[in-house]
Amino acid sequence: MADPKTASNLSFVLNKPHDVSFAERPVPTVKSEHEVLVAVNYTGICGSDVHYWQHGAIGHFVVKDPMVLGHESAGTIVSVGSAVTSLKAGDRVALEPGYPCRRCGPCLSGHYNLCPEMRFAATPPYDGTLTGFWTAPADFCYKLPESVSLQEGALVEPLAVGVHIVRQAAVTPGQSVVVMGAGPVGLLCAAVARAFGATTVVSVDIVQSKLDFAKSFCSTHTYTSQRVSAEENAANIRKLAGLPDGADVVIDASGAEPSIQASLHVVRNGGTYVQGGMGKDNITFPIMAMCLKEVTAKGSFRYGSGDYKLAVELIASGKVEVKKLISEVVPFKEAENAFSKVKQGEVVKILIAGPNEKL
Repeated sequence: MADPKTASNLSFVLNKPHDVSFAERPVPTVKSEHEVLVAVNYTGICGSDVHYWQHGAIGHFVVKDPMVLGHESAGTIVSVGSAVTSLKAGDRVALEPGYPCRRCGPCLSGHYNLCPEMRFAATPPYDGTLTGFWTAPADFCYKLPESVSLQEGALVEPLAVGVHIVRQAAVTPGQSVVVMGAGPVGLLCAAVARAFGATTVVSVDIVQSKLDFAKSFCSTHTYTSQRVSAEENAANIRKLAGLPDGADVVIDASGAEPSIQASLHVVRNGGTYVQGGMGKDNITFPIMAMCLKEVTAKGSFRYGSGDYKLAVELIASGKVEVKKLISEVVPFKEAENAFSKVKQGEVVKILIAGPNEKL
């Protein structure tokens, strides 16, 4: 376990679009009796990290000052506040990287992911977890069972996103689920749907290698989206999967307009559609299909109460084998190269070891 008195707190900092650097920063200190200090062991790269790196903004979140990137992390507890009884030094944890106010309407109703005062790692103006040490509220650190590695722990965050999306869809045993997009979140949505008992799970993408992986990972069927109308792609998917009436649930994890349009033609009458992927602010949407089918449509944002806990349990039970998604683990100093590989689509999931982690 890294000693904060002697170890590095080297951080991977975004200065402006396409401009990153490594900076040694002061080791943070536990300021609340309910906080813990964590030595970060591994961090994954999210599409939002890459977007900030490339563009310096996502929507109204704009990088105005240097910001540490990263929010998909696992680490080891170094010290705990005086009121913390659930964790101790040496415990290995997955870090939930967003901290709500705990007092507003959404927080008090159990939907803390919608808190307007959310402090989320690597979302301006807050620093992220690609650093040596990180402080967090103890109740947002999830102890990893002995059977779950720290590398797997770094994938709890994207898995929790998938859990939240599938819970939004209320998937039940025996249902059919179509997932648009076979990136990491799409793959994890498909895997969670299978774990929830879906018997038909179709992954849809434009990249054949992603679909080949999806078939080996969790999906019962795969479909390569064609440059045809949304209605024709939808008809092809229904025929391929033996779903003449459409799918019970369709999840878009791509954010791509053609996929969203096809989704409303794939879902059955009275089915459920969940928008998990983010894309353009405004698109052409098949509202008539949604109305005539009386589709239940929902959005999905990050994760909420119970999602992280369930994600850890799905990994520990072997129901979702997240380690299969790890393409490569690189030293901290290779962080920028790792971001490039993600942008180029060369990996499923790449992990960056913490600055004090020896590979």
